[in-house]
Amino acid sequence: MLPYGRQDITQADIDAVIEVLQSDFLTQGPVVPLFEEAIAKKVGARHAVATNSATSALHLACLALGLGPGDRLWTSTISFVASANCGLYCGANVDFVDIDPQTYNLCPDALARKLETAKLSGQLPKIVVAVHLCGQPCDMAAIHRLSIQYGFAIIEDASHAIGGRYRGRPIGSCDFSDITIFSFHPVKIITTAEGGMAVTNSKALHNTMELLRSHGITRDPTQMTHEPHGPWYYQQIALGFNYRMTELQGALGLSQLERLDQYVERRHDLAERYDRLLSDLPVTRPWQSPDSYSARHLYVIRVQQEIADRNHVFASMRAQQIGVNLHYIPIHTQPYYTPLGFKEGDFPNAEQYYREAISLPLFGTMTETQQDIVITALADSIKGCG
Repeated sequence: MLPYGRQDITQADIDAVIEVLQSDFLTQGPVVPLFEEAIAKKVGARHAVATNSATSALHLACLALGLGPGDRLWTSTISFVASANCGLYCGANVDFVDIDPQTYNLCPDALARKLETAKLSGQLPKIVVAVHLCGQPCDMAAIHRLSIQYGFAIIEDASHAIGGRYRGRPIGSCDFSDITIFSFHPVKIITTAEGGMAVTNSKALHNTMELLRSHGITRDPTQMTHEPHGPWYYQQIALGFNYRMTELQGALGLSQLERLDQYVERRHDLAERYDRLLSDLPVTRPWQSPDSYSARHLYVIRVQQEIADRNHVFASMRAQQIGVNLHYIPIHTQPYYTPLGFKEGDFPNAEQYYREAISLPLFGTMTETQQDIVITALADSIKGCG
């Protein structure tokens, strides 16, 4: 089956990992700091903290920003559940904001209306997680203006978006946010097998995330409660976690990073080709904001319901060995979340998107021949609805 996403592992990647396997350090060595430094430089941020997953990075980001019981985190309901779960991990309350019907990202107008109401009831969020769905950044300038007005912190969940830009600046520069999160899962733009990264321009936030990443343990005498007993000495000064990235993952990431721009450019070529070749089909193609340069992680179409049934099209394409997928089921409709007070109808734009969306295959090594197969299968599937 042709997958919707696929990693690209080269001999250079393999050699980089083997070099680490033959070294003295498999974890907590020199390679992960080099990867952190390289990512920070690439995206224009001052600091970076590598983790074993983007989910872990989201959790650390929330903790570093002081999220706790009684606080509120808001995010888009069209995202992977990790974008919301990170708030629950901290004991906070989670709520959602409807999407913009063009970008499918968190809608700034819907956010503004919700904030105005929340201020009257004293229930403003402490953190808003802005999810860059499909690799296209949210309207961060608008969200940032609201953060100044209402006093919340911003996390950019850029799990889909490394290699993209907003207003000419790399996603991850944190010009309009406190912390940005990247994912290096195998279907993402570049991979470390599993892994994530939090980048920030705040030294204090960096230090907190770095401390909590490894059990809350420090070997820095300036952070200790008393003089160390000897060179072996460490202290646990906070309740942290084992969220570390291994040296093998860091080596793979460093090698992959060298091809990031190449991968994103290829995704753009394929996305633009999809745009052209799908123009005569009754589907809505992804709209791109002129303020953004998407990383093009996903190519999501919407099947026009009055012409074709999305479920039939999806099943037909799977039967033709095309690994289409759906990103995402609205989080507020998940069985874990509905007892928290959410119900269908709460976020109509998101729910309408869910009824129509299909993610077509798109990855850096995809060929035009493979893409033609996808397009033919899509056209046949829609025709079969008649």
